Amino acid sequence: MKNFTHFSILSTLLFLIVSGSLIAQSDEDKTTAKKQQAKAPKTQPFGAEAFKPSDKTTLRWLGMGGFFVNSQGTTFMIDPLLKGFDMPIMIDFPIKTEEVPGLDAILVTHADNDHYSVPTTKDLSGVTKVFHSTVYVDSLMTNEGFTSQGHDIGGTFDVGPIHVTLTAADHAYQNAYPGMSERIFKDEDACGFWIETPDGNIWAPGDSRLMQEHLEYEAPDAILFDFSDSEWHFTLEGAIKIANAYPNTPLLLNHWGSVDAPDFPPFNADPKDLYDKVVNPERIVVLAPGEPYELKRLEIK
Repeated sequence: MKNFTHFSILSTLLFLIVSGSLIAQSDEDKTTAKKQQAKAPKTQPFGAEAFKPSDKTTLRWLGMGGFFVNSQGTTFMIDPLLKGFDMPIMIDFPIKTEEVPGLDAILVTHADNDHYSVPTTKDLSGVTKVFHSTVYVDSLMTNEGFTSQGHDIGGTFDVGPIHVTLTAADHAYQNAYPGMSERIFKDEDACGFWIETPDGNIWAPGDSRLMQEHLEYEAPDAILFDFSDSEWHFTLEGAIKIANAYPNTPLLLNHWGSVDAPDFPPFNADPKDLYDKVVNPERIVVLAPGEPYELKRLEIK
């Protein structure tokens, strides 16, 4: 049995889901079955200037589930995927791996290849001081020869002045599909990150089903917001619960508009589905890949 350790399984899972639905379609239906899909705004490329010392914290969406953060000169990426994905991409990535001058760290939430991209990581390993993830993902990185550190859920580490805590995730979906992997996955194989910067706190939940504790944190100053209607993510309903649990926190949308997969819920979310369901919808932030967003602390009312 093939071991999908580095996870081209997303495309495999898509095939299983979509092929099952197509069997039930008539030939006429198949010719008209192509659905429309929301697409991210036009990419705003950036280069070495974005990595220079700064007096603020700036986030840039990389497309997919990835972000680049420059927090007063400390630079890191979260789940960067900049090349080598095995499904069709609808966007231009805002920076090429060879254009990245240096990173203090890369944070990886879990091992799916749209979050832990081995081709991207290999290219960035020479300019990245350290990679951080769960204990399991650290084992994969160590096997690849990367300089990495693994952490338990609730564990902490520092990247310069940035303090990071691993938050819980429920994303062991592989166990629900016999034959997908020879390994039994654990919840602690995936995580989110609570990132404390001088300019505010960022919560990057990663991919997860909704957990009660996701609704009980101190209000972050920004959420990297996955709102895909997938049973192994928050689902749209669950994402709305999170949004409304933190009614003043800006929601930086991600995990949408990047992959041409209109029949695959993890990738085909649409921002228009949020505006009439989220408290204070003006805080929904639809970034173009590469577009800068300045982090600010929430005003206490």
